[in-house]
Amino acid sequence: MASPAIAERRAFSHGRLQEFAAQLGQAEGSYGSQCCVYATGSYGRGEASRHSDLDVFIVGVTKPRSDAPEAGGESPERALNPLDETCLKSDLIRATRALELPEFSGNGEYLQHYTDHELAKAIGAPNDDHANTFTARLLMLLESRPIFGQAVYEQAIATIIDAYFLDYDDHADSFEPVFLVNDILRLWRTFCVNYEHRTRAAAKLPPGMEETPEKKAKRKLKHYKLTHSRMLTCYSAIASLLETFSRQRRVSKDDIRQLVSERPLDRLAAIGRQRNTVDDQVNAVVEHYAGFLQATDASEENLVAQFQDREFARRRAYDARTFGQLVFNLVRSIDSESRLFQTLVV
Repeated sequence: MASPAIAERRAFSHGRLQEFAAQLGQAEGSYGSQCCVYATGSYGRGEASRHSDLDVFIVGVTKPRSDAPEAGGESPERALNPLDETCLKSDLIRATRALELPEFSGNGEYLQHYTDHELAKAIGAPNDDHANTFTARLLMLLESRPIFGQAVYEQAIATIIDAYFLDYDDHADSFEPVFLVNDILRLWRTFCVNYEHRTRAAAKLPPGMEETPEKKAKRKLKHYKLTHSRMLTCYSAIASLLETFSRQRRVSKDDIRQLVSERPLDRLAAIGRQRNTVDDQVNAVVEHYAGFLQATDASEENLVAQFQDREFARRRAYDARTFGQLVFNLVRSIDSESRLFQTLVV
């Protein structure tokens, strides 16, 4: 099912992550039992190119507080102390520079350290999105690959799954992962709302500060990427959960672990194997996505220049709408009658 372009991207992503991990050998020896580092974005999805930047998160474990036991909701102490965290971030920056990867976005603003306890406890909390625990947690489940600290990575995933499955033991034979599905939908809609916020902010600039053609093109390029890569991340997971529930009439913790272990395109392939009646819909999504990868296989500078052409930008916007329709067709074809499908709408 995978095209040569997708297979090439997969091999490139794997090779570069191995090179990055090799650069961090000493850091893993020092901190690998206290935390994990995992990649998301194009490297996590296995579709990076030579133009891709590397998005990483740090998630650690906790230990009993040295001053007092946990009480009154107080969080346990981080195993990775602040000085070691600083050293690890320096190691990550040096590794990207040694491999001539782009600098971390926002001058490292998103290079944050969380614990598995913090990611699980934040689910549904008022500051979940603001603290970026929401993004770190969902991307860990939906499109991540560990760079080092495999045991900590697996522990964090188990902790997060347990938090989403609090009622599982009482409904193991018919469990619907509604809590998780709602959070995945929230992630997708947050991406969309954040994009709209930036668009509206640009439209309200005072006279003399109007958006330049280059900035407008960058925004259109971001929209094009968002409506492909982020949609694939979120809805490959939703489609997988829907297919599993439709077939088994339940979703288990092991099913979620399997979902986490798969890249988004792998989930689509698995759906096709389990349900050959949706082969056409799966293939349509994958073929269109392969075209998106080819269309974005260029530097940002070149892509921004292309998106300044109105007709080119119009065609890409049409492509994005088409991809959304193809994803919708697939989800609807899997099972539009189950209660889990109803959760997607109501």
